[in-house]
Amino acid sequence: MKKVSTSWEMDLAQQQGVISALMDVRAYPHAVQKVRLIETHISWVILAGQYAYKIKKAVNYGFLDFSTLCRRQHFCDEEIRLNGRLAPQVYLDVVPVGGTPEAPVLGVEPAIEYAVRMRRFSIANEMDRMIVRDKVLPAHIDHLATLLGRFHQGQYAAKPGMPYGSTTTVYEAALGNFEQFPVNAQERVSVAHIDLVRDLTEKEFGACASYMEKRQSQGFVRECHGDLHLGNVLVRGGEAIPFDGIEFNPAFRWIDVMSDIAFTFMDLLHFGRADYAWRLLNGWLEKTGDYEGLKLLRFYASYRAVVRAKVNAIRAAQATLTRQGQVQALKQVRDYMDLAENLFKRPKVALIITHGLPGSGKTLFAQVALERIGGIRIRSDVERKRQFGMAPLESSRSQPGGGIYGAQATQQTYARLLQLAQTLLAMHFPVIVDAAFLKHDEREQFRNLARKMRVPFLIASIEADDATLRARIEQRQRRANDASEADLSVLKLLRAAQQPLLSDELHDAVTFVNDAEPGAIVAQEGWRQVDAMFD
Repeated sequence: MKKVSTSWEMDLAQQQGVISALMDVRAYPHAVQKVRLIETHISWVILAGQYAYKIKKAVNYGFLDFSTLCRRQHFCDEEIRLNGRLAPQVYLDVVPVGGTPEAPVLGVEPAIEYAVRMRRFSIANEMDRMIVRDKVLPAHIDHLATLLGRFHQGQYAAKPGMPYGSTTTVYEAALGNFEQFPVNAQERVSVAHIDLVRDLTEKEFGACASYMEKRQSQGFVRECHGDLHLGNVLVRGGEAIPFDGIEFNPAFRWIDVMSDIAFTFMDLLHFGRADYAWRLLNGWLEKTGDYEGLKLLRFYASYRAVVRAKVNAIRAAQATLTRQGQVQALKQVRDYMDLAENLFKRPKVALIITHGLPGSGKTLFAQVALERIGGIRIRSDVERKRQFGMAPLESSRSQPGGGIYGAQATQQTYARLLQLAQTLLAMHFPVIVDAAFLKHDEREQFRNLARKMRVPFLIASIEADDATLRARIEQRQRRANDASEADLSVLKLLRAAQQPLLSDELHDAVTFVNDAEPGAIVAQEGWRQVDAMFD
């Protein structure tokens, strides 16, 4: 950290003078035609040319302390460090502001202030704005899921003895939200509803507190983003880039990774895109393998909904807000509180397994199903490789029927799928198992599990003609973007070894014919039978 001058300790009024002077286009060492200002309760963001300069306000709110120049410099450095992990193309550096409050000079020491310099982007490209215009694509969600999965796996775990992620810390944060609701918002939203969600939160916390402690000891509490709502995700090209992570309070970012992903999951639900919420969650799970962490999903998702409700309640209480702005903010409070309550409800569950040869479209069916019903997919191609310490797209170099595809490895894979399915059903999640299930005994294990768990069971049998199967397999091999390693020789081998559905299995089966172009499976009549399981 650079040495700072202690002779310039400015209050808010003096800082305002700096901001006013920086509204002059001549204050910048680069081309600027117009300067715009965005102000929040903790910072000013000056938009000048191709850059944005963020200056922190000299305030102390307890959970946030920017009251001295030294602290502001420190948190500027932290903002670059932390956000550079996910958005290095946005966060550039920390710029000293020298001169005097009346005539500040960017890039000059000794500093009277510090600014985070970012590459400017349009707020119209933030995901919360994009999604209401229906501009967020499945590719954006897939990119975000992979990015966050890699990010969460790559962070160091909290060291033993650190208070972060403890049950006490989580409890105080979750219940503290309800205490921080402004009085006027409580009167207009419904104290009874706030109390109901508080009671549900306490009940859910009690049910999973011991597992939170286990997660902390297992290293799932890491230095995360901390504020992953859709307004903090930039959509650019085919990418979704999280920005504006929490720098000012380590307790807000040293959290369970499930709390971090639960924020985005929740906000997608809030914006009416349950399909994207489940797509994101499943993509993240396939990357991380953290299926057991789903025990905490409902608690953390509801907690995050209350956070957003509280933020909007505080905003609604601001005296400077217009009447229209207040009405909109209070609606957001009610919507988020409704969601916080609904997230604790246990949905109907069922166990669905796929059945079909390579290239028939089992994974496509499973993807459509998980988005349609709100469920968790377990994919054999991914879990098989995970058991052998391999990434989904990594080649095993196995011969057909050998290596990780040998009889023993296949038995281990199906045993793992069975164990995961039982765990997820016990958590009250619908489960789709994406595997070939070409043998009767493989299918029978899962039908018995459904009987044991007393949940509906369905075999989704996916069919396609030989020419289609061969064309899809060859295309998949050329693209090399799928976990499946099945080639034409594997297709021949499995076709000879497959065991057709028995007569008693046909009662639990529905057939999807998938000869047409990808996506045609969505219009199949069989979905009526799938939907009926959840009516």
